[in-house]
Amino acid sequence: MAIPIMRLNEEPEPGPQGGTSKLPPIVLKEVYEQRFSHEDQAGKEAIWRELGRFLQRYIKPDARVVDIACDLGYFIRNIRAAERWATDIRDVSAALPKDVRFVPASGLDLDEVLPNNYFDIAFFSNYLEHLPSTEAVLQQLRVTHAILKPGGSVVILQPNIRLIGGAYWDFIDHQTALTEKSLAEAAVMAGFKTKKVIARFLPYTTKSRIPQHPLLVRAYLNFPPAWLVLGKQTLYLGEKPAQA
Repeated sequence: MAIPIMRLNEEPEPGPQGGTSKLPPIVLKEVYEQRFSHEDQAGKEAIWRELGRFLQRYIKPDARVVDIACDLGYFIRNIRAAERWATDIRDVSAALPKDVRFVPASGLDLDEVLPNNYFDIAFFSNYLEHLPSTEAVLQQLRVTHAILKPGGSVVILQPNIRLIGGAYWDFIDHQTALTEKSLAEAAVMAGFKTKKVIARFLPYTTKSRIPQHPLLVRAYLNFPPAWLVLGKQTLYLGEKPAQA
């Protein structure tokens, strides 16, 4: 999860004397240091090992995969692929395996810095809610569509405000609310064909009631009835149509 801060607060705000002032951006390092302890990060790594195992079913061995707004690379380091790429607004290259190609960039600019019509899989998790508007969400999906090759897929893990309610706003950096329906609608508008939507998949955060032990996480992922009770995040799978 990462925030394209360079896209936030770009327009000056009216000042008290008719002039302008610019609001300071949210500093990601400060946010995450307060939100996640070293113990939390270790817990996330254990959970993502099992999530990577589960999500591997959507990734062929010869795939080119890009993890957009990768944070510390929890997803990309826990999947197997022929090519593994990662992007983030922060330079997190030191946290990534050496074979992962890291590109520091805003997610909204990826079609300018990554090869277009190239990737088999684009993935992002807990990211779209940080964008400043629904227009930015749609643009991010269009940019993602551009870098995928025909027949490529986008895989999205996304908090669902319909299931979470007011707790969606418990994080200061959340700005845009989405449900499984608005997410799918935006993806279709961006050119994707919806292949699968699991409205209730994961609990809201790694600090919520998802089992923390790897064996329990694996059991949860393999027992869909539990998703109906604890699931607050949506799993979306969309495909870029193959060219005729």
